[in-house]
Amino acid sequence: MQELTITSGRMNPGIDPVLHAWGWEIPVYLFLGGLAAGLLFFSAYFYLKGKENTFVTAVKTAPMFVPVILGIGLGALFLDLSHKLYFWRLYTTIRLESPMSWGAWTLMFIFPLSVLWSATFLKDVFPSWECKIPFVARFIEWLKKKRTWMAYGLILFSAVLGMYTGILLSAFNARPFWNTSILGPLFLISGFSTGAAFILLMSKDEEERKMFSRIDMVLIVIELFLIVHLFMGFLASTQVHVEAAQLFLGGPYTAVFWTFVAGLGLVVPLLAEFMEFRGVHIPVKIPALLVLLGGLILRFIVVDAGQSSRWLYKFMQ
Repeated sequence: MQELTITSGRMNPGIDPVLHAWGWEIPVYLFLGGLAAGLLFFSAYFYLKGKENTFVTAVKTAPMFVPVILGIGLGALFLDLSHKLYFWRLYTTIRLESPMSWGAWTLMFIFPLSVLWSATFLKDVFPSWECKIPFVARFIEWLKKKRTWMAYGLILFSAVLGMYTGILLSAFNARPFWNTSILGPLFLISGFSTGAAFILLMSKDEEERKMFSRIDMVLIVIELFLIVHLFMGFLASTQVHVEAAQLFLGGPYTAVFWTFVAGLGLVVPLLAEFMEFRGVHIPVKIPALLVLLGGLILRFIVVDAGQSSRWLYKFMQ
């Protein structure tokens, strides 16, 4: 009996069997996109719940960082492009089967919408601010009357943006570690968790902190469940998916993932927030910063591990 291993005909250096096409720009973009989605979702949701004067940081203040966050993320994405002068071609067509098309059009709508949404709260956050341009002042007053419709739009687009960051990777079927439907929900929940952590960092209101601490605990539990389900799905799948899971179960990503993502980024903040809820004083910045750091490292590891995983075809004769 002789065993033959075929790695396909793509033997170009750096492509097969290991792909290293994406550097730091993509995970930074994915992290900032998820963070922006979480901030906008909570702002719109609690506005619709009539909590704009209760959760001031979440509804009014935090969204003002979103245009900057998205701008930095898009800047990182632009740096990754090989043909930077032709990015506009993404907007010459709509391809429903393409995650990149969905992402490009979602960003096209959500970025200006986030700017307009933040503009309606400028006077609330900065009481001494006065617009010196009459036309702009009238336009902002008109926008305030449309906040409800803007909030519904933000909830839709933020959910799509948060989910798309994971679906973008899962669409690459040639890389086994990315070839799972769990990445979309995982990145969505992780983005919302980082959004809640960002609000915890900024908020000075005790009631608001308690609310978002509880929200973050629920999101962390869901994220841990999705991570477990991710590896259970891999281990119950084909041999190449089992090998992809083994990258994290004794392989090169084991220590960094389970220490910095699952441990310090999820379990430790969950325990800290639970202890705070039970009356043990823990500085809120500690779990919040750990969640943000864990969310960033998660993107870096997933992007890198996906490029390291590959298909191997084995035949027995």
